[in-house]
Amino acid sequence: MTIKTTWQTKAFTELSLNQLYDVLKLRIDVFVVEQTCFYPDLDGDKNLLDRHPQTLHLLGYQAEQLVAYLRILPKGQNYANNISIGRVVIANQARGGGLGHELMTEALSLCQQHYPNEEIKISAQQHLKSYYQKHGFTQISAMYLEDDIPHIAMLRN
Repeated sequence: MTIKTTWQTKAFTELSLNQLYDVLKLRIDVFVVEQTCFYPDLDGDKNLLDRHPQTLHLLGYQAEQLVAYLRILPKGQNYANNISIGRVVIANQARGGGLGHELMTEALSLCQQHYPNEEIKISAQQHLKSYYQKHGFTQISAMYLEDDIPHIAMLRN
């Protein structure tokens, strides 16, 4: 049985305290604990990223539990000339049923709606290259280490 996912898109100031807590917990559970990668998930003062007024937070809920998340950053945040999608995460218990593809489809639709015809640049974990290729991204860099995890830069026109 497939559980229906409901999607919400919010600016940082629209997130409830519970939503913010759930987002941060999901990101830490996967990116810090599961991937044993100790890095500061909360953004520093250099860029606002999460808190930027144009950043879009996409939240996916199943049975009132946050199971999917990503953020869309405007130009000038991660990249000077490109919008960006990042912090793409699916809860461990929700993997394997295509939710990641559903999340990316939602994200690309939001990008087109809010940033029509803009190129999207991402820093992707290298092992997810084919996942992103299925959504129109092309590798544009050699492998590099980000927080000791192999990554590649990818672009979608």
